[in-house]
Amino acid sequence: MRETVAVAGSLAQRPGRGGHAWVFLQYLLGFRRLGYDVLFLDRLAAEMFPPGEQWPPPGPVAWLRETMAPHGLGSDYCLLLEAEGSRESVGLSRAEALERVRRSTVLLDVMGFLGDEELLAAAPRRVFLDIDPGFPQMWQQLGLHRSFGDHDAYATVGLRVGKVGSRVPTCGVEWIATPPPVVLDEWPATAEGAAYTSIATWRGPFEPIEFEGETFGLRAHQMRRFAKLPAATDAPLELALDIDPADAADSQSLRDGGWNLRAPEDVAGSPEAYRRYLQGSRGEVGVAKDMYVRSRGGWLSDRSVAYLASGKPVLAQATGFELEIEAGAGLLSFSTPEEAAEALAAVESDYGRHSAAARELAAERFGSDRVLGELLEAAT
Repeated sequence: MRETVAVAGSLAQRPGRGGHAWVFLQYLLGFRRLGYDVLFLDRLAAEMFPPGEQWPPPGPVAWLRETMAPHGLGSDYCLLLEAEGSRESVGLSRAEALERVRRSTVLLDVMGFLGDEELLAAAPRRVFLDIDPGFPQMWQQLGLHRSFGDHDAYATVGLRVGKVGSRVPTCGVEWIATPPPVVLDEWPATAEGAAYTSIATWRGPFEPIEFEGETFGLRAHQMRRFAKLPAATDAPLELALDIDPADAADSQSLRDGGWNLRAPEDVAGSPEAYRRYLQGSRGEVGVAKDMYVRSRGGWLSDRSVAYLASGKPVLAQATGFELEIEAGAGLLSFSTPEEAAEALAAVESDYGRHSAAARELAAERFGSDRVLGELLEAAT
């Protein structure tokens, strides 16, 4: 009988978000490549939905099923349904999930989402995985939320957390730095596209945080600085941006600056559409959340890693990652609009070299075999 790796996270709550689905697919498919059986654990609570809605909600349930099945994971997930007086599930039964967790090597609890004491207790080894470095640590340090729970090890995609220059509090935890993985076979290099693109939320689900006398904000607080970047380059720039109608003035400012805005649901409404959009791009110009920029925790997007694997050069706003990963060919960092324009010019002057270097860097530093193998070794 093969060993199992269980991954827990919030996927069903966010139907129509192809990029969010790939966050979990990279881990599930990556661990499977390493020879493990895999299990995905998700949950929905009735309190998450307006009173009177159908239970269980058909949209989220269908979204999870449709995400898992095409990748051969249709028998490898358990969606826990939490309603008063009920402990039902979709996919595997709770008893089957418990048995798989008991014989697992590790339970990877993404952002501590699982919150099920029985399942957590059943795991021989529980690892908290932070994919939003800065937010959970500051919440915990400020006493706003007990973010980490009781786990045996703690990992973060923030490559500089705990190192000199990072402002992300460690909260007394020894953090394992682990970059986002990419399953290289799922993301082959493709022909060059026309536009540099990215997919982003303007604000997202979190509020800015006041910490040590400074405000650590959202992507909106950085993106406004780059509103006029398209005017400084001949390369077309496009952003699939999730932005509320209440921020219409910001949308118009970006359009006036030359950004082509798309609705994320139109280009990335499924995992397959998300992959097509990235692989049909020329490269990525990625502006980070203000939290990542100011805290210098070394965040680099899982989306950027998928661009790299597809042979797409990535221009990513500096967050400290550039101190850990050599940036210059295939992956370039910038801090100001002027630096971003210079980086675009450098890539365009030798696009073939940067495209090849992007794929090579993905294979060397972010391939799931290496990243997940090292994570298991460090966490177990």
